[in-house]
Amino acid sequence: MRLRIAHTTTYRYEPPATGVIQVLRMTPGSHDGQYVAEWQIDVSTDTKLDMHHDAFGNVTHVLTIGPTTDLTISAEGLIETHDTGGILKGTEERFPPGFFLRSTPLTEVNSAMATFARELRSESEDDVLGFLHALMMQLNEHMTFDGDPTNSGTSAAEAFALRRGVCQDYAHIFIACARSGGVPARFVAGHFLRADGMVHQQAGHAWAEAHVPVLGWIGFDPANAICTTDAHARVAIGLDYLGAAPVRGTRYGGGTETLSVTVKVDQAGRQVQWQGES
Repeated sequence: MRLRIAHTTTYRYEPPATGVIQVLRMTPGSHDGQYVAEWQIDVSTDTKLDMHHDAFGNVTHVLTIGPTTDLTISAEGLIETHDTGGILKGTEERFPPGFFLRSTPLTEVNSAMATFARELRSESEDDVLGFLHALMMQLNEHMTFDGDPTNSGTSAAEAFALRRGVCQDYAHIFIACARSGGVPARFVAGHFLRADGMVHQQAGHAWAEAHVPVLGWIGFDPANAICTTDAHARVAIGLDYLGAAPVRGTRYGGGTETLSVTVKVDQAGRQVQWQGES
């Protein structure tokens, strides 16, 4: 599948900020199920983007600007994806799977979550893949998708108690419960081509990857109750959202900060067809 993706983040500062530093994780990488055919990042202010790779191997860009009232960061391109049945291959792995058993403040389990995971784990016994599929389905039933009660700092335990949240919360809960069951798991930030045809979205997408013996890393999207397919475009990974956030940084001075995000994910071939019919 050929996915055309556009992701724009806009900051407005009133009064103007005296300085801004941002780390961008908005550039996807290629692997066996994904080929980046075109990609570019544009910034509204004249600044240099310093490219690096972080500890997880994510492509990062660092920008530093002086006094500014607004800042717009746009990333867009074309990604060719292939359905691998959720199995991830061809990526550079900088850490052994056991590293991703580490808990973080956003992925700690409480007693209710530990019990939830333990019951599912005991039912699957030595079947790690069965446990993960059951976890994904039960979590999807437990939660209701709702963007109002949670934010980027909401922990897995808080979202689990609310029984509501967005894809980031679903991923955090899945990761926390998988680790509680002894299965390495990590956070994935990316994009998703919705099956309902809605191409304009309010944010990027998030899911989890868990490590299964013999098979390796497998993508689980608990918000949609599916393993990852060619509708998923993988951008960055981390122990939690903070390690894979598309834009993360700080500012100096200024008063009120307003943030807006727009995302468009469409099938490239379908765009061409629509243009031809118009």
